[in-house]
Amino acid sequence: MKILIACEYSGTVRDAFSALGHDAWSCDILPSDTPGSHIQDDVLNHLNSSWDMMIAHPPCTYLSNAGLRWFSVQPGRMQLAKEALEFVMHLADAPIPMIAIENPRGKLTEWYRRADQIIQPWQFGHAATKETHLWLKQLPPLLYSQIHTNPMKNWTEKGHRSAKARSKTFPGIAAAMASQWGQLS
Repeated sequence: MKILIACEYSGTVRDAFSALGHDAWSCDILPSDTPGSHIQDDVLNHLNSSWDMMIAHPPCTYLSNAGLRWFSVQPGRMQLAKEALEFVMHLADAPIPMIAIENPRGKLTEWYRRADQIIQPWQFGHAATKETHLWLKQLPPLLYSQIHTNPMKNWTEKGHRSAKARSKTFPGIAAAMASQWGQLS
């Protein structure tokens, strides 16, 4: 399958699909952290390239609940949130048969629709909590692959403060996406 991993510079999801033999490409305005098939550009320029599947990780800066307190004190933040939503809607409406959009809890549920699935890293073998919402088009919910019974609370507050560290997909979740969704056609 030809798979686009939108807004990913870590290569984690791309590499999980590539390891299973898929033609997987990450695309981000930033260079890739790891060698591999990567398009450094605005992903909106590449949505019409005959992809079979897209997994999108749009920036959550103006969409997550973590930034809600800034709406009342930071001029222009609401406009930036609306632009972020417009970007997500371009991804959701892309002419790609199977789409997953990933983001934390926030404005997408209010402005777009409820997520189809909410997952946690501890459901995929990691000792961590980090609620992740998935909006799915022609993809089934992920089946939990390895339950970790003693997850660390507040993973994002325990030494992973940079936006880059917080935005990286856990390898167990990437592996579940690749193994479960990669066999669909």
